Amino acid sequence: MRNLKFCKTQKTRAQAARHGSRAERAFTIAEVLVAVAILGIACISLYGGFATGFLLVDSTRQELRATQILTQKAEALRLCSWSSLTNFPLSFSELYDPTSTNGGILYVGSVTTSTASVIPNSASYQSNMCVATINLYWTNFNGRQKVVHNRTSQTLIARYGIQNYIWGN
Repeated sequence: MRNLKFCKTQKTRAQAARHGSRAERAFTIAEVLVAVAILGIACISLYGGFATGFLLVDSTRQELRATQILTQKAEALRLCSWSSLTNFPLSFSELYDPTSTNGGILYVGSVTTSTASVIPNSASYQSNMCVATINLYWTNFNGRQKVVHNRTSQTLIARYGIQNYIWGN
């Protein structure tokens, strides 16, 4: 065998294997734990953001359904004459999702009528108008806690219904 001479800057294979270069070394346990902690916090934050977003979408959907029910009842009331208001139910209930197995959220409402005090006394048509107030209530859950919501709408009703003014009957 030949004798090889090395420069002072050149390392033997044994020395390189013992010390290793920076790129060849592994992560320490502390670095791995910090990385796992950061990843865990990011995942928990993402989950919380999704959960909050879904709750917000659900709440907005319920509010929209309540507005639709109030509008539907107000339009039906405007078409009625005072004599046909006796046939209009004073209380009602609507389901949010009647196709679901449990029926969905139950909206319960009531209708009350009173004199049209919002119209000035000098108006000649004041005696031919009344105010209908529609109250709507529903309950949903925030976790295990019940949250009761309500919404109110008012509309004016003509003595002979709106059709008399539109069609001239």
